[in-house]
Amino acid sequence: MPLTLDALNTAPTEAFVASLGAIFEHAPWVAEAAADRRPFGSVEALFEAMREAVVAAPEARRLALLQGHPELAGRSARDGTIAAASIAEQAAAGLDRLSEGEYARFATLNAAYVKKFGFPFILCIKRHGRASLLWQFEARLTSDAARERQTAETEVFRIAAIRLDALVAGEGGLRVTGRLSTHVLDTVTGRPAAGVAVELAELVGPDESVIVARAVTNADGRTDAPLIGGRPVPIAAYELRFHIGEHFRRGGLALPEPAFLDMVPIRFGVAEPEGHYHVPLVASPWSYQTYRGS
Repeated sequence: MPLTLDALNTAPTEAFVASLGAIFEHAPWVAEAAADRRPFGSVEALFEAMREAVVAAPEARRLALLQGHPELAGRSARDGTIAAASIAEQAAAGLDRLSEGEYARFATLNAAYVKKFGFPFILCIKRHGRASLLWQFEARLTSDAARERQTAETEVFRIAAIRLDALVAGEGGLRVTGRLSTHVLDTVTGRPAAGVAVELAELVGPDESVIVARAVTNADGRTDAPLIGGRPVPIAAYELRFHIGEHFRRGGLALPEPAFLDMVPIRFGVAEPEGHYHVPLVASPWSYQTYRGS
């Protein structure tokens, strides 16, 4: 059950810090500084106080905050000796299920990054698919020290914002979630297509995809819940797979075997993790179209 902002505003300082001390990795001093600025009228105001505490901190403390973050898919993460929130975040991104070759690639990247910049590579992995994560890692290795320091701190704030929004309920929540949804329209009947099985897959490589969600359309031709919702939509290439042939067969249409359109795949990219992506299918047994809706 999430904490309430009202409860945090009236809690003893020790309880406030105990509740929020892990929002910034191994840095309870951020929560301690924010506690002195209570009461907060919104979750957004609470986050801003924590952000300002980091910005106002001495250089050595800000650097230590960066250095306290774990490596991605590093040995500590694999051994489960990093912070609980980081373990969950890395697992959600599939970084606990890599091949030995992939772990070796991360080890090489991690070593090169720490050698160049003096702190681990930091990325809000909830905002990225696996291919995007690796692309970001390699691209940022070419950055200069000043720019990379600024980028790393921006990612720290993104990680903290998602953690805080998930933990604290109250007015003025943070904008940290996106949504990916779909619907299916049958152009033969001019009505929503019910009972269509839908799969959403993330494309993680030329020959590899991972199923993210499965659903079946309801009487409105929509899924009962977004395919991705309540969290960022990871930056990635995706494929929506609509098993439309069975819908037309149930409607009594005599389709050839194999059907001209049995499973319709639609590939698209997500570049805005906090955006709303609506990717519908408008189909007959012989044609289809899509668009980015709202």
